[in-house]
Amino acid sequence: MLCAAVVSLLSIGAFAQMRINLGDDAPMRKLQIAEMAISNLYVDSVNEVKLVEDGIRGMLEKLDPHSSYLTAKEVKEANEPLQGNFEGIGVQFNMVEDTLLVIQPVTNGPSERAGIVAGDRIVKVNDTIIAGVKMSKEEIMKRLRGPKDTKVRLGVVRRGIADTLSFVIVRDKIPVHTIDAAYMLRDGVGYIRIGSFGAATYDEFCEKMHLLKEQGMQTLVLDLQENGGGYLQTAVHIAEEFLEKGDLIVYTEGRRAQRAEYRASGDGLFSKGKIIVLVDSYTASAAEIVSGAIQDHDRGIVVGRRTFGKGLVQRPIDLPDGSMIRLTIAHYYTPSGRCIQKPYEKGKQRDYAMDVYNRLKSGELMSADSVHFADSLKYYTLKEHRVVYGGGGIMPDEFVPLDTTRYTRFHRELSAKSVIINSNLHYVDQHRKELKRRYKTFADYRQNFAVPQSLIDQIMAEGEKQNVKPKDEAERDRTLPYLRLQLKALIARDLWDMDAYFAIINETSDILRRALELL
Repeated sequence: MLCAAVVSLLSIGAFAQMRINLGDDAPMRKLQIAEMAISNLYVDSVNEVKLVEDGIRGMLEKLDPHSSYLTAKEVKEANEPLQGNFEGIGVQFNMVEDTLLVIQPVTNGPSERAGIVAGDRIVKVNDTIIAGVKMSKEEIMKRLRGPKDTKVRLGVVRRGIADTLSFVIVRDKIPVHTIDAAYMLRDGVGYIRIGSFGAATYDEFCEKMHLLKEQGMQTLVLDLQENGGGYLQTAVHIAEEFLEKGDLIVYTEGRRAQRAEYRASGDGLFSKGKIIVLVDSYTASAAEIVSGAIQDHDRGIVVGRRTFGKGLVQRPIDLPDGSMIRLTIAHYYTPSGRCIQKPYEKGKQRDYAMDVYNRLKSGELMSADSVHFADSLKYYTLKEHRVVYGGGGIMPDEFVPLDTTRYTRFHRELSAKSVIINSNLHYVDQHRKELKRRYKTFADYRQNFAVPQSLIDQIMAEGEKQNVKPKDEAERDRTLPYLRLQLKALIARDLWDMDAYFAIINETSDILRRALELL
């Protein structure tokens, strides 16, 4: 009885104090009373921080699919790829048999300056062994990264040298590149692939545009396939380079957010040349803003498949502990007035996430005739008055069906088990010097290199070890052409860069091939 009386007095006192501190907002009072009651009166101890976080998540989950809560750690991880740089030692690496293998040191980065070369294996960081100890990739990255101007000691094993080498690396800012590739497809036709829209993307883009124009580019193929978006302002700046002064790029509007328009501020550096934009089902958000602006102004041709349809604007709300709420406050609209956002039901995130898979099941990815738009969703482009449709995503001017036969089940399973990437890394590691000696230039490699049968045999053997087998000879034969092309592209990436990778892998892109036919 005494315990009950004490609890009762405590609860009454706590709730009375809460009423003194609370305003008149009844829903907020209920929420605070519930949190106070659970943290003070619940039978077991509770983590109050987690309790509040779960409450925030619970509220946001009942809203749209893009309102979300991020912890302080998640905020840092989400922002880093978009901020344009991080601080570390500057190497591209992969894990091979629990050992960190350097693919390439970042050009002019701290590791390259210290003498780290492609093919090196980092086995020790300061006094900690990181090779052969099943340490996670995240844990290794945490040890390699650190504030600019701090030092880290590395133990390195290099092929052909018996002793472990020692290097002292002074950490520095390492650029994060969001332009995946930029090269000339053929005379007069340049190609730029943007992976995402980050803080440094616009500067990277302008630099690549100038280089391609110096090489005679008169037509640009802008590849936004699999581009999930990023910063709105970056998308606006890039779209400006294709439009005339005053052209509307995008506008936003919401229940409490007044209409905000974004217009081109001046003649762009490529406001006259021809443009073809490549898109697919994973082209989203900021990438859809660029695609929609070019399409609505009849500035270029959009080629591919209907884009994702992410047209909700999030405002970041920073919380005192470094965590963040990303709250949807408005919709994106293209210059013709189309809402980019595809339909959704509040609280049904799983259905929303399955949308691309449902497009595949419905046949939309294989046939444009499977996409049906209501007349109420009909809009017109601003100059040529062509019909375009709203209702979610950007429907391309030229539809290209998905080829479901090229990427076989066998190939997918080999990729999922990392058989292909690991076999490629081993091959390059063993033959890097020989390949560099034989192929002095990428052009020479591209024309003359053929993937050796021994590498294919190795992949097949490793696949069999992991119980990954083709169901019959026909599936094996269908797998081999694209597998050889993928391996050739991966080897080129490791010997040169991502430009080389895409120059080869794009050879079989149906979307790019159709774009070139339209030229």
